Amino acid sequence: MEYIYAALLLHKAGKKVDENGVKAVLTAAGVAVNESRVKALIAALEGVNIEDAIKAAAAAPVAVAAPAAAGHAAPAKEEPKEEHKKEDEESGMAGLGALFG
Repeated sequence: MEYIYAALLLHKAGKKVDENGVKAVLTAAGVAVNESRVKALIAALEGVNIEDAIKAAAAAPVAVAAPAAAGHAAPAKEEPKEEHKKEDEESGMAGLGALFG
């Protein structure tokens, strides 16, 4: 993630997002630079409009879990489990019988 953050920081500062810039940001942050990861990032960003990518990411909906009422959760709908269990056992037994003749 720090590689992407470095590219975003360079972009936000109006600097060119290139290998030297990403390396400089990572080094300044105290991150050990992996040359192949830097090259892969720059290659992946080639032809990408970073501003459009940021806008698209900001517009993506985020699923948020609704907070549960203080200890008042709605009871889950229960299905009769015994019927399903019997059916499963019967079909399973038929399958086992077929294996052993």
